[in-house]
Amino acid sequence: MSARHEGPAGGRRAGRRPPGRARTAVFGLRTRLVLAFLLVASVSAGTTAALTYREARNALLKSAQDTAISSFRDQVQQASFSLPPQRAELEDALRRLAGKGKPRPWVVFAEYGALRVSSGTSPTSSVLTPHLRDAARARGEGAFERVVKGGVPYLTIAVPTALPTDSGGAVPSGLLLYAVMRMTEEKVNVDALLTAARDGALPGLAIALLPALLAARGVLRPVRDLREAAQDIGSGRLNTRIEARGSGELAELARTFNESAGELERSVHDLRQAEARARRFASDVSHELRTPLAGMLAVTDVLNEDAAHLDHDTARAVRLVSSETVKLAVLVEDLMEISRFDARAAELNTDEVDPAEAIRRSLRNRHWTDGRIVTDLPAGIRARLDPRRFDVVIANLVGNALRHGGAPVTVTLSAMTRPDTGPLLIVEVVDSGPGIGTDVLPHIFDRFYKADAARTRSAGSGLGLAITWENVRLHGGTVRAENLPGGGALFTVELPLLAEAGG
Repeated sequence: MSARHEGPAGGRRAGRRPPGRARTAVFGLRTRLVLAFLLVASVSAGTTAALTYREARNALLKSAQDTAISSFRDQVQQASFSLPPQRAELEDALRRLAGKGKPRPWVVFAEYGALRVSSGTSPTSSVLTPHLRDAARARGEGAFERVVKGGVPYLTIAVPTALPTDSGGAVPSGLLLYAVMRMTEEKVNVDALLTAARDGALPGLAIALLPALLAARGVLRPVRDLREAAQDIGSGRLNTRIEARGSGELAELARTFNESAGELERSVHDLRQAEARARRFASDVSHELRTPLAGMLAVTDVLNEDAAHLDHDTARAVRLVSSETVKLAVLVEDLMEISRFDARAAELNTDEVDPAEAIRRSLRNRHWTDGRIVTDLPAGIRARLDPRRFDVVIANLVGNALRHGGAPVTVTLSAMTRPDTGPLLIVEVVDSGPGIGTDVLPHIFDRFYKADAARTRSAGSGLGLAITWENVRLHGGTVRAENLPGGGALFTVELPLLAEAGG
């Protein structure tokens, strides 16, 4: 899988970073891959160095140890000692043994009963341990032990002497000889081995960094291309594709991505065409109906004036036709308004207004001046709004509260400033009904949504709250619905005091 490409519709080229994208995190995938590679390399290098060091150390120490043990045993077997030994004669014999030490000089000690003699200046040694003495006496053929004392390593060897018997055997003589050899030279060689193993592993890790970076790059390049392609598709460039090469897992992922992107592009294209046809149909039908509806409204107005002079059944039919014609006219106007929003043709024509007076005028024009409406509209607030669209917002919210909530309906106006949004104009509409169902609340501003699916007719067009939401958004504000704890629904509109088109 390699760099992605795009179709004729174009887009940014492969590998180009989109504006504002955050840089890769410190512990991103690249860093984790490199660290994992280096961890494997360090474990391998460390294990190899440790095993090499251990084997070389053991071989070095075993060589010196075997040479010393073999040599000391041979020298003891070749030497002759008179029993019971005399101190002077024993000292001379020990000095002769010490002079033949291999591979390093020895200090030889002898024990016979309470007699303690050595080839050195002290008749006893603090390096010799009771464990070595017990092992040599128990085995009868000698023992050895490596001891570190004062930071200095020693090899200690114990060999008991024996007396031959007439039958060709041997019995212990009671004389026990020890050889103590300093292993400082071996220690130096072992330390050199450790330094060499360590110094060899560190450059190896540094060298391993280059293939780690190359491997991470090879893995991350297709992942980065996939991420950028997904972001392009999320931004609307549905013709984005990734070039797939080879037959590995990443190439298969690229082909799957391309197939999914193609299906998505076709589906979205079909949906956009269907949506465009639906918008065009609604707009065309609405425009075609306006002229005959205008004539029908004029006729129904005349008929309403004469309804009092008609018989009961005819008057009732006239008033029903007039009412339904008005509803149809409202629906057509709402459909045309929604079509303008969908076509992004809706614009704000703002002016500096007194929102309190605008609300009073909206209520008066609809004859909502009786006791059903309670207002709290303080004076002195000025806002830059589109008066016509603000009137639609107030009329839809209050009309919805009267139809579906219940009187009295309270309309409250206020202004406040928030640090994140600046100065706001706030309008609250509260009804006295039972509130909005929890299943209805998330869809309250959806088009044509009805809380009761079985209800096929209502007093409104089903678009009032959707148009309210669009008009508020066009002002750059927000509208939300919620239930009050004591009952009743609350609709809150927040508009900037200096409105700008929300787009």
